[in-house]
Amino acid sequence: MKIAVDAMGGDYAPEEIIKGAIIAAEASPDVQIILVGQKEHMQKFLSGSLPKNISQYEASEVIAMDEHPANAVRKKKDSSIVVATRLVKQGEADAVVSAGSTGAQMAAALLGLGRIKGIERPAIATILPTPEGGKLILDVGANMDATPEQLCQYGLMGSIYAAKILGISNPRVGLLNVGGEEGKGNDLAQKAYQLLKASPINFIGNVEGRDVPYGRADVVVCEGFTGNILLKTAEGLAGVLFQQIKEKITSNMVRKLGALAVKPGLKEIAQMMDYAEYGGAPLLGVNGISIICHGSSKAKAITNAIRVAQECVQVRLIEQIRDDLPK
Repeated sequence: MKIAVDAMGGDYAPEEIIKGAIIAAEASPDVQIILVGQKEHMQKFLSGSLPKNISQYEASEVIAMDEHPANAVRKKKDSSIVVATRLVKQGEADAVVSAGSTGAQMAAALLGLGRIKGIERPAIATILPTPEGGKLILDVGANMDATPEQLCQYGLMGSIYAAKILGISNPRVGLLNVGGEEGKGNDLAQKAYQLLKASPINFIGNVEGRDVPYGRADVVVCEGFTGNILLKTAEGLAGVLFQQIKEKITSNMVRKLGALAVKPGLKEIAQMMDYAEYGGAPLLGVNGISIICHGSSKAKAITNAIRVAQECVQVRLIEQIRDDLPK
């Protein structure tokens, strides 16, 4: 198995990307990791003894976060994300991992890999931690708008991913809506409800925003605009909550003493809420494995994203989606 890693993408590239790739290479010696990027920038972080399953592939250009994604992908054909995606297209790699511009990665995947037949638009599927374990939300930003048919396709792909990668038997699929009853929501939600209801998945109906953190559904379906707001609100709320807890339980000596007793539990909760534990989010619907990482990903997140890529390849995720789509 070969995983192409965009070494130049992300806030902490290339240092943290390379660190994460090296950890992943040491953990999986049978997986070849290809670092794609500008060799003169990568080389300073590749000194000393390296795992034999780490290699470099030159890409002379980098797409910045503020560049127009589609235009940049078309103009910068030797950029790290375009070259890494091309390796997948040409069969020289089995998956691509990047923490760079999400828009550029999606454009590179659409232009370079194309869509799976039967999928109109891809979706970014990300894990949201819940007391019942990680649950899948899609779309969280690939497409701001969606049709009822596309939401149904998200549900189908999400169900396959939850079963094959997350190991959830007969995953429950819910449609994010303003109420739980059938007939709630706008025209998009009402039409999507009927399509999901008639589809061959375990559709449990509508779920409200407050239901999502409790894990009422294993897969939550929505368009990218709503999904992105949901995800970032959850991230922000978790951050504020932990900040407030830290301030309040350390505000005086008595509370500091009490904090020692609850510290292990708080660490466990913080670990559960840490996006780095889940690695990256697959871009479902494109004809190849493309894993999107948080822009602020450090080594731990990159290592776990490479693990996610490996799992997707091992279960033949693209073939599973292709085979399970209604003909």
